[in-house]
Amino acid sequence: MNGELLRNIVAIAQEKDIDKEVLFESIESALLTAVKKKLGNAEDITVQIDRESGEIKVLEGGSRIIPIDLGRIAAQTAKQVIIQKIRDAESDGVLREYTTRDHSIVTGTIQRFEGMNLIINLGKTEAVLPKLEQVRGETYHIGDRVRAYVLEVKKAGPKVRIVLSRTHPDFIKRLFEVEVPEIAERIIEIKKLVREPGYRTKIAVSSTDLKIDCVGACVGVRGQRIKNIIDELNGEKIDIIRWNDDPEMLIANALKPAAVTRITLEEERRSALVIVEEDQLSLAIGKRGQNVRLASKLCGWDLDIVTQKELDERQAGTPDGSRGPGPVGESDADGQERSGDSGDDGPNVLPSSDEPAAFSGETGGV
Repeated sequence: MNGELLRNIVAIAQEKDIDKEVLFESIESALLTAVKKKLGNAEDITVQIDRESGEIKVLEGGSRIIPIDLGRIAAQTAKQVIIQKIRDAESDGVLREYTTRDHSIVTGTIQRFEGMNLIINLGKTEAVLPKLEQVRGETYHIGDRVRAYVLEVKKAGPKVRIVLSRTHPDFIKRLFEVEVPEIAERIIEIKKLVREPGYRTKIAVSSTDLKIDCVGACVGVRGQRIKNIIDELNGEKIDIIRWNDDPEMLIANALKPAAVTRITLEEERRSALVIVEEDQLSLAIGKRGQNVRLASKLCGWDLDIVTQKELDERQAGTPDGSRGPGPVGESDADGQERSGDSGDDGPNVLPSSDEPAAFSGETGGV
């Protein structure tokens, strides 16, 4: 009997990843509850289990008393207490493990749907991928393998609630840390990252080692590193931009692949007037204003993109008295009416050292 108890404790500890001492204390507590129930809540009663032999001792006032037949009700009470203690210990173990993995990437299998939310099996526990944290356009099926970012880990009653995300910008940061060792080693730093999930991401990087090209390292040999990330994101486009402390250079880089003619900064309002050639206007603004909107968020400046002709008309006053569209700021979510489709879906080319690397899911890099 005693040997069987020890074997069961060892087996449960290994299966549930629970400390054996926690199990011993749980059983002692459960047996103590049962003994007091049998004896009518007698005082100064303790229960001890020998950790080596598994022998159970019931002590009253420090003296051992004869074995007690607990009876069916008391034994059932002990069983319920043990089960609850094991569940609590298991839940605490999951909480400790995933608290250390908070804001990291995990991989799981889609187990079921709960409304529009996905329940992901992580092995020892389950996590939820809410509808709002799913990328628009992605399709999911039961049994699919999914990688996601751990957004939140918290205790919810007796259970641990783990919330995942595939839309959070830090999801892409963690993917770059996995694919680009120089980022994980802090040789290359991600200075800023902005994203419209499922469509496009702009990421600005810099290198602490002048011998290492930060953009080239992120792209990888023949574009393999960036291709792996794009594949994980199901074709989301990624622009890799070289960071520059000079706002004018940063804005010009952020608006690539469009070429900028001139930039005028207004420091107090943190707005910039950007002059481009006529054939670069739709490219700079991007499809539905996406390029200028993300560039504005990346740089932290409101951007007003115009051609020289439009600027001259503003200064002279247009025939209808209007002054044309204003700058696009970080909160602008609708783009501009002038936005075109050119530049976002064309073929990708290898950028020069001062240009961002722009990749689409179709080509996966160069």
